[in-house]
Amino acid sequence: MRSFKYAFRGIWLLVSKEHNAWIHCFIAICVIAAGFLFGLDRLEWIAIVFAIGMVLAAEAVNTAIEYLCDFVSPEYSEAIKHTKDLAAGAVLILAMASMVIGALIFFPKIFS
Repeated sequence: MRSFKYAFRGIWLLVSKEHNAWIHCFIAICVIAAGFLFGLDRLEWIAIVFAIGMVLAAEAVNTAIEYLCDFVSPEYSEAIKHTKDLAAGAVLILAMASMVIGALIFFPKIFS
């Protein structure tokens, strides 16, 4: 039970303190609302929920990497910069893939 407590604390830290997570959460709420509006089917919901979960999980990992990097090396380091950039890039890759999933699901509904 303790590990759930720590995990929920981590989620709370993510959504309460991280600006990029706020953006992801806002977009997720908009997409969920659009999903109800357009009446997504079961498989479409699976894709949407999976995409939202992956982006938020990636943002959490990115944030953890940034915190760890800042702790380990408070001074500037080219290696730390590359590490942070790679982690941020991973979030961007998942966010772009999620946008493609959203477009594949919603564009046909919007334009029909």
